Amino acid sequence: QVQLVESGGGSVQSGGSLRLSCAASGRTYGHIMGWFRQAPGKERECVAAIRSSGSGTYYADSVKGRFTISRNNAANTVYLQMNSLKPEDTAVYYCAVDQDRVRIGVRPDDYDYWGQGTQVTVSS
Repeated sequence: QVQLVESGGGSVQSGGSLRLSCAASGRTYGHIMGWFRQAPGKERECVAAIRSSGSGTYYADSVKGRFTISRNNAANTVYLQMNSLKPEDTAVYYCAVDQDRVRIGVRPDDYDYWGQGTQVTVSS
C-alpha cells in the first residue's frame, strides 16, 4: 500500500514558477512515478513521469522545456519544477505511482496509487 501527499500548489501569475512535491509512504523505489493534471471539463493527462533510477523521463509536449520532474528515492519524494507557467497550466495536479511497468506509461489506468491533488492556478 502506498499513500501519496502532494504539496506546493498555489496561485501565480503567468511566467511564474512553482515546485510541487509528492511525499510517499510505502515502497516506491523501483516504481515509476508520474505527475498528472486535470482541468475542469478535460481528461486527466500525464505531464511528466520518471523511472526509479531517474534516468528515464517523459514529458508531455505542452510542458517540455518548462517543467522538470525529479525524485529523491532516499526521501521517497518526487518533485515537479514548473517554470514559465501559462494560464493553460491551470489544473489540479496529481502524483501517481505505477508498480507494475518497466516502461513509462502515460495513461491514468497505468498507475496504481494516487494522491489527493493540489490546485495550480495561473493568472494572465
